[in-house]
Amino acid sequence: MRPLLLFLGLLSGFPAMAQIYKYTDAAGNTAYSNQPPDGVSAQAVDLPPLNRIERQPPSEPAPPVPINNREQINSTYEVLELTGLPNEGSLRANNGTFTVNVLIKPRLQGSHRFRLLLDGQPYGQPGNVPILQLVNIDRGLHTVAVQVIDGETVVQQSPTVTFTLQRVHKR
Repeated sequence: MRPLLLFLGLLSGFPAMAQIYKYTDAAGNTAYSNQPPDGVSAQAVDLPPLNRIERQPPSEPAPPVPINNREQINSTYEVLELTGLPNEGSLRANNGTFTVNVLIKPRLQGSHRFRLLLDGQPYGQPGNVPILQLVNIDRGLHTVAVQVIDGETVVQQSPTVTFTLQRVHKR
């Protein structure tokens, strides 16, 4: 098992096109190297090509639902708002982690899910629990809102809350 780990360790440190050689050292152990040792019979190791996955461009976020034009919002919910945040105020969270609550009336329906927006971008995974946690958020000015979604369709969006996050700055 040890020679296999050594072999894998050697592979991880070399570029994809490096040649690997296998030989038996003076103690009778199988060894691998990127250069054939002098005076020892070494065999070139044929390696399969490495897998490559091309980086995918980020997908476009769903366009925000206009809040001011009530005719464009499907008002399924009488009340949809975030609570537990100071509007235009400061929130202290020394490690950048805090929770916000969703006030919704009537209750969340069937396949609908909550999606949190942090600074206009989706944050975390959509879910059906009205308590949303934000983790390790940078200090400074932020905006949050919550959307009710059905699949990728925005059903309704809460008003946006702007606040300043205060947290300990470590050097």
